[in-house]
Amino acid sequence: GPAIGFGRYRLRWVRGETEYVIAWLPLGGFVKMLGEDPDETEAGHTQEDWGRSLPSQPLWQKLAVVLAGPAMNLVLPVFVVVGFLWVGTEMPTSVIGSVDPGSPAAAAGLEPDDRIVSIDGEPTEWWNDVAKVVASGAGRTVALEVERGDERLEKTIEILRRDRLDGFRTQAERGWIGIHTTRQRPVLGVVSLTSPAAAAGLRSGDRVVQFGETEVEDWPDFVRAYERAADPTVVRVARGDEDDATEVALTLPALGAVDRFGVIPAAVLVEEVSPGTPAAGAGLEPGDLIMSVDSEPVASFATFLETVLASGGRPLSVQYARAGETLVARISPKLEIDDSRGMEEEVYRVGIKAAQTMLPGDVALERYTDPRESFPRAVSKVASFTAFMVEAYGRLFSGSISRKNLGGPIAIAKQSHQAFEAGWEQFLSLLIGISVNLAVLNMLPIPILDGGQALLYLIEGVKRGAV
Repeated sequence: GPAIGFGRYRLRWVRGETEYVIAWLPLGGFVKMLGEDPDETEAGHTQEDWGRSLPSQPLWQKLAVVLAGPAMNLVLPVFVVVGFLWVGTEMPTSVIGSVDPGSPAAAAGLEPDDRIVSIDGEPTEWWNDVAKVVASGAGRTVALEVERGDERLEKTIEILRRDRLDGFRTQAERGWIGIHTTRQRPVLGVVSLTSPAAAAGLRSGDRVVQFGETEVEDWPDFVRAYERAADPTVVRVARGDEDDATEVALTLPALGAVDRFGVIPAAVLVEEVSPGTPAAGAGLEPGDLIMSVDSEPVASFATFLETVLASGGRPLSVQYARAGETLVARISPKLEIDDSRGMEEEVYRVGIKAAQTMLPGDVALERYTDPRESFPRAVSKVASFTAFMVEAYGRLFSGSISRKNLGGPIAIAKQSHQAFEAGWEQFLSLLIGISVNLAVLNMLPIPILDGGQALLYLIEGVKRGAV
């Protein structure tokens, strides 16, 4: 568009032989060089000027010109990430927050609060270090070094194969051992009316606030306090909605173990069921405690959600507890269109909202102020994300992911607004994503893009003449 103007003033100026213009439509920037327009010829220019034009330059210089834009789109994120690392960001550490019952991790004896120090001899400081090895290691057996208090333990675990969603929200085979960084809140599930827990007056959804004189923050706190109790103990539990809960004091018998007492962690407690959805049709109600899906224990709503999203719409056998009775429902997730991110995405849903039963896991400040550490890490992070974007475009062209996942300026604006409201870290993360995306997009071999122009120059170089 034309230069931005205010009266007789225009945001346009000349420095040396270059004209600079700031236009009204902020949809990117470009540099127009002499001879870049295919219709522009030597006629009307001096021999000296045309000798400095883009078509007159050697192949390597022309390639350097067209690749400079995508290169800067990759350089910018590196410096942004370096800034992130210099300021520091809170990242989940390799401390286990919760363990799925019946999982390989549980069978190997892993417990909440264990810190995974290494996997097959490779140090694991952050949760992402653990997650990457597990996700990509389906079928392998790995050796874990675990720190538990002052002890160092050696564990061997087989990584099982599970159908899960990959980074493109498509179904893929991923590794699973049943550990999570998030912690289970001390929300109780009472699955039998004949249990000592029910006799003591507890209900599913009760949240333990205090056990005797001990404040209770998460499920392991409750388990440890209960197992230490030698006599009946008065506990305080919060009952009802989070914002309007009432506290009740109850006396619990000392039975030595929570399984004998008759409670389990209420990992997936149904808070709301939307009318007309598969869950409503299957008879689920608020207050139901979902315990397993297809005979696999469900330890968090995130696990349940991922199972639904990766189901492909097949019927799921959902076991749940209601009023002390264990029931089973067959639920077929329904395919819906989600446009919350400014672009249409196909997702499977069953129509329930779960109560908040999880807490954030252990976090630490990831900070690197030494450029000798921060720059290699930043380059590695940007390179990984660039590889992800390249694979994404490959999947788009092959049809393995829907073209509905493409978003234009409206989607970018919507996501930018959401990221800005979430905080500066989210906003800068989106900036990194957009910049890397532009670099990959501009390198596609399409004539109007830098990649297409580079391809034409390469062909010219091979032919030793204009295309």
